[in-house]
Amino acid sequence: MKTIHIKPIILAFIFLTIPLVAKSQETITSQAWQEDLDYLQKQVHEDFPFLFKKIEQTTWDKEVANFRAQIPKLQDHEIKVGLTRMVSLFEYGHTQIPFSTIAREAVLPVNLYHFKDGIYIEGVHKDHHTTLGAKLIRINGLTVDEALAKIRPVVPVENDQYFKAYGLRFLTVPAVLHAQGVLTDFSTEVTLTLEKEGSTFDYTFPSIPFKAMSRDYNLTIPNEDWLSVRRDGETPLYLKHLNDKYFYYEYLQELQTLYVRQSSVFDHPDEKLKDFYARLFEFIDTHKVEKLVYDVRLNGGGNNYNNKTFIQGIMARPQLNAKGKFFYIIGRNTFSACQNLTNEVENYTEAIMIGEATAENKNFYGDAKKVSLPNSGINAYLSFAWWQDKPQWENAAATTPHYEEVMTFEQYRTNQDPVLDLALSIGLEDELINPMDHLTQLFVEGKMEQLKIDSVRIINDPKYQHIPFEAEFSKIGKLLLDQGQPEGAAFLYGMFIENYPKNADFWQGLGTALKALGKQEEADHAFAKAESLK
Repeated sequence: MKTIHIKPIILAFIFLTIPLVAKSQETITSQAWQEDLDYLQKQVHEDFPFLFKKIEQTTWDKEVANFRAQIPKLQDHEIKVGLTRMVSLFEYGHTQIPFSTIAREAVLPVNLYHFKDGIYIEGVHKDHHTTLGAKLIRINGLTVDEALAKIRPVVPVENDQYFKAYGLRFLTVPAVLHAQGVLTDFSTEVTLTLEKEGSTFDYTFPSIPFKAMSRDYNLTIPNEDWLSVRRDGETPLYLKHLNDKYFYYEYLQELQTLYVRQSSVFDHPDEKLKDFYARLFEFIDTHKVEKLVYDVRLNGGGNNYNNKTFIQGIMARPQLNAKGKFFYIIGRNTFSACQNLTNEVENYTEAIMIGEATAENKNFYGDAKKVSLPNSGINAYLSFAWWQDKPQWENAAATTPHYEEVMTFEQYRTNQDPVLDLALSIGLEDELINPMDHLTQLFVEGKMEQLKIDSVRIINDPKYQHIPFEAEFSKIGKLLLDQGQPEGAAFLYGMFIENYPKNADFWQGLGTALKALGKQEEADHAFAKAESLK
């Protein structure tokens, strides 16, 4: 394997907008495209075999072989989308062919955003102003869910939140829509079915070059050509200074609360992060700050070595690093080096997390190496650095907030911020911040009956519905089996089944635990039940 010399590591989510630098593709033959695919496959096997973590090597090779056989029948735009799909199969957000590769020539002049109540046109080119604020219903006759399912394989999806944040833009690319079967025939004009003010209508959008878009942080930047659906009025704190500052703070004197927004882990041209942190903590030390609200919901990454100063600063101030004092807002844009920051906040502080789950796995592959395909010049970026801030058994698809709050379209349009409102309203009387920790503690203390009672109550409590209890329970059960604790595993799997009777994995785990305890007849029954549910 080729040795990779690692320079000082920077984790940043920059690849989706890297301009494509490629050779002229006018004379590329099917054979040349196949050679590019072969080269990509060879590079993956030789230098990046560790990426076969979420997909088996044999499965990926089969997908590559099927795509290779199709290439002579495909148009160039379909081949580019196919190459993008091959890289996206690894399901790591840093491992990708940049979005601009397939979008540079034609995108729809709209910016879509997935709100709590649906997908809306959050921004649009002024020529299509009548569609601003409309809800997306169908694309070329397909429902939104059907269209999303078709394009998802092209997106380097780390998790569902990543797809919400970064996947929607693929829905505006005619090349992707055609290659993935949303459009029957390729066209740079696409008809969307929209709903606005009680009326449903079809609207056909032309395409524009990707460089003509006006967007940052997945939100529209309004100007003389681009319109945002947000009405004029007071700008919510999380959007203040968005275009000129990566980070800032504002003191809410009446509430004795300090609000901080950090939207990058990079230094700003006008101020280094360490200098910002110095200003921030000096302010905290010289003012009456009863609550700290730290907002990283728009933070897509940067240099994770910048995180240390903040963690040291908050840990050195126990008056804020305390239950009900420190609130940390995360969201679907929280990614890369900011996932590292989030992991450290979770590991070392008493922060209560508010908002939405992050766009990154807790442990993940980042720091991508460029691989240029020899004939087309298309650049693929393949990750090589494994970042593990969490023990293996604590890894998860994302960091899940203690309290979830997702913005509706109307709240966004009218400049409300229900996420910040929730952070400001939670007080010390809120006892059960982390229900999984609570249930784990009951198990450790041997309070089994209370564990069964509380598990039912918590699982059915609406404010905890966003927590993936089934996935968390599955990890715990497997861990006990791996550690040779079949008695504890049998009890927990029995409890899990009471709450999730149709989960085949839980029945399988119960059977494994019972077999280890010598209860073969009961184990056989559990195995049979598991088989019937598969």
